Amino acid sequence: MAFQPLGAGGAAASLLFTRLPERLFAPLASPNKQIYWGILCALHDRRFGPDAPLPPSHGFTTRDITQDIEAELVIHDSWIDEDGATPETPLNIRAITIFNRLHDCGWLRLDRHGVDKRVSMTPTVNQFLGQLINFAETGPIYVAGKVRSIEVNLKLVIEGADGDSLSEAADQARNLLEHIRNTGTNVRDLMSALGTEETTTQYVRRFFSDFIEQVFIGDYKELRTREHPLSRRPQILHWAEELHGSEQSRERLITWYETKRFQGDRARAERMFERNVQKLRDIQRIDDYLERLDDEIRRANRRALAYLDYRLRSLRPIDQVVDAAIVRVMDSDEDVHDTPFAPGDMVSPANLAEPRRQEAREKASQLRETIPTDEDIARAKLRALARNVRMVNAPKLVEFVSRQLSGRPAVTSEELQISSIADVRAYQTLLVLGAAMESGSPYLQQQASAMMRGFRVRRTGDKEVENEWITGIPFRIESARKPAAAKGGTT
Repeated sequence: MAFQPLGAGGAAASLLFTRLPERLFAPLASPNKQIYWGILCALHDRRFGPDAPLPPSHGFTTRDITQDIEAELVIHDSWIDEDGATPETPLNIRAITIFNRLHDCGWLRLDRHGVDKRVSMTPTVNQFLGQLINFAETGPIYVAGKVRSIEVNLKLVIEGADGDSLSEAADQARNLLEHIRNTGTNVRDLMSALGTEETTTQYVRRFFSDFIEQVFIGDYKELRTREHPLSRRPQILHWAEELHGSEQSRERLITWYETKRFQGDRARAERMFERNVQKLRDIQRIDDYLERLDDEIRRANRRALAYLDYRLRSLRPIDQVVDAAIVRVMDSDEDVHDTPFAPGDMVSPANLAEPRRQEAREKASQLRETIPTDEDIARAKLRALARNVRMVNAPKLVEFVSRQLSGRPAVTSEELQISSIADVRAYQTLLVLGAAMESGSPYLQQQASAMMRGFRVRRTGDKEVENEWITGIPFRIESARKPAAAKGGTT
């Protein structure tokens, strides 16, 4: 079994559920996810959000929260049977069921105040809910405001501000580029979705409401003008290079990162400084992103105009136009043969397209059947046997450890009896397990624990030792099973 180190996303993967409850997403993944989301938004707006009135110091009563849930259930009448609750279930019973689920999943917290139970929301969950609501309500951004904020924060750093202003400017620069880059993808997805609209009215309404109002950049028309703050990005790039090239500014900011963010870790502070400066340098790539966005928007506009033109043409009363033309021809005193139509029948078998000719293809020759010889079969069996002997899994490792322990509570690596290739592979796997348990990584320790069934491996030294088969750090195997208690007792 091989253990891979945590990648760039390893920290986020291991930290998310140390900050959030593990079952937090369960209501939002249920059949009634839209109703649960509406209830959470209402509670954030009325009780726990920044726009809500000042909450009581000890929290709300359960009746206050269940009443808010009941009010939302009156609005949402599309409840699907879930957890024993049906649309026919009384409103207050359904509200209590939803309250209990939100509490069990970690959205709400119950604290005892005297004899009463008070309801609150933990700061972490409240912040996470606020970010979800902000993400759902995100509309068109204004690049001018973002660039001004980056410029002001960077100017403060040049004048002597700490690294928090540099981090803020760098994060805003990265978010600005990400939004412009993602806008092009959003335009493509939206135009694909618009093609499924059945009526022209729905198509036009969605084109202007979703594309123009939500996806578009608010000050897109002014981006190329000299008055737009984006024209001052050379100054931002100059300040970024000045911070990176000045030893005094560099030392001041790295020292701030080391002291305030990383508790004395100089290497991590230097990496953070370099990363933030690189985020600011990436602003010079904004022209590439804008040119790509221009192409996507031009393509979307052409597609929308072509679609609307086709819809308008297809809605003309063709049958009425044909009938009117026939009436005019029949009532006209002029010669009918002077019409622009060619002589002869307009529709006739002679004018129909010829049928397709099917070309007969030659049958492919059959594949030759190769019959393996006895030697080939024997070699294949030997390769499979060698592969199986060298493969180590949890049952094989348990069998090896049980044979080495032989009833003893522990055994050192020097005492292990190795007599075959399978034993060497098991010894090598134990070395890897010992390294994983000492790595300090929760992910590697979890993977190693899955292999150690009924025993534990711990390193006993720091220097490598050699034996007849392999070189590695010495370790100790300890049985995880507690010895049975001695029989007997008092009466």
